[in-house]
Amino acid sequence: MPIYEYYCFDCRKRVAVFFRSMSTASDDAARCPHCEGAHLRRMVSRVAVLKSEDSRMEEMADPSMMSGLESEDPRALASFMRKMSNEMGEPLDAEMNEVLGRLESGESPEAIEQSMPDLGGEGGGGMDLPPME
Repeated sequence: MPIYEYYCFDCRKRVAVFFRSMSTASDDAARCPHCEGAHLRRMVSRVAVLKSEDSRMEEMADPSMMSGLESEDPRALASFMRKMSNEMGEPLDAEMNEVLGRLESGESPEAIEQSMPDLGGEGGGGMDLPPME
C-alpha cells in the first residue's frame, strides 16, 4: 500500500496520497485529500533510517562529532548541541532554540546566561555550559 507525497497547486499544500495497491498508484489518479484538486506534482519523500540505541550511542562517541569544540567557538558548541538533539530524537524547546540561535550568532554562553537568569528552570541553575574565552 504505497503512500506518495505531492504538492497541490490548488491549495498550495504538501500532501500525502494513499493508494490501495501498487497497480492503482498513478499521478493521474492522485487527488488532494484537502481540496480534492487534481493539479498535483509528485515530491521526493523524506527517508527515515531507524538506528538501534547502541548504534546511536556509538556514533555520538565519534570524536568528529565534537570537532570545533576545542576552539571554544560558541558556534561549534551550538552545532554540537543541535547534533546531539537530533541524534537523541529529543526536540528542543523554544528557550533552548533561542540559546542556540544566540550561540550560532557568536554570543558567549556567559552573556546569554546573564541575560536569561531563569534559564534551566526553577532555581536558576544556569546553562552549565563550558566557559568560552
